Amino acid sequence: MDFLQPRELAEALAIRAQRPDAVAIRGGTDVMVELNFDRGRPGALLDLGGLDELDGWDADGGTIRIGAGLPYRRIVDELGTRLPALAMASRTVGSPQIRNRGTVGGNLGSASPAGDAHPPLLVCDAEIEVASVRGTRRIPATRFYQGVKRSALAADELIVAVHLPVATGPQQFAKVGTRNAMVIAVCSLALALDPGTERVRVALGSAAPTPRRCTAAEQFLTAELADRRWWTLGAPVPDAVVRRFGELAAAAAAPIDDVRGTADYRRRAIAVLARRTAAWSLREYRQGGRTCA
Repeated sequence: MDFLQPRELAEALAIRAQRPDAVAIRGGTDVMVELNFDRGRPGALLDLGGLDELDGWDADGGTIRIGAGLPYRRIVDELGTRLPALAMASRTVGSPQIRNRGTVGGNLGSASPAGDAHPPLLVCDAEIEVASVRGTRRIPATRFYQGVKRSALAADELIVAVHLPVATGPQQFAKVGTRNAMVIAVCSLALALDPGTERVRVALGSAAPTPRRCTAAEQFLTAELADRRWWTLGAPVPDAVVRRFGELAAAAAAPIDDVRGTADYRRRAIAVLARRTAAWSLREYRQGGRTCA
């Protein structure tokens, strides 16, 4: 196996164009597991650890650009109030050591249905910035996931950043695991309230071949809140509405039975997570948590 170590992004893109078989590696929290268990043996590893262009984040108006190499720890420490759902998900990733190394870019590169960052990216309408020697482009998160561990990334492209709007309302992330830490999610869910458009967005992970938005559930709760003039009046939402929202979120799942849980359990858990995150977010908004600075 070749080990390729570019010193700048332009060099990395040139190598990528010449060696599409090379697997990009930054923190290594996913790739090294695959190698250690002999689940794959790429022709080369493309080490992106020395590329300063992938580090850091910056704000442009109401949008945050997160470099693909920014570790989860910094998202938690520096972006918790601006990107609450992503920060919540980042707190649940592995151990402190893994959060010091793992990145959203790596999560996207693996495109695992169980990746913790994926549901928050979907509910935030994130865009993934990718680059090649041909130029750069942005891929909406809703079109990025193509199948189990497959994405819209072309063979000669690298993920360089993620663009997300700053939260203007409550956001939540929750997941179920076999224990509280160092575990792959049995299922996960993110939810966001957008007061500007008066919309609800919800997405699930580890309960379908790809992370996905729960469109019917979103449309249902968005319509219910509009009919009740909830955004201006803020009256409590009936339990029956929240329960129906959970049922519709669970209906969006297409889970499997595996060693971590059954398909039936995942559907039930998604319904519970949807109800809980909706109740938390609606209460937070009513109590004045209407913007995130």
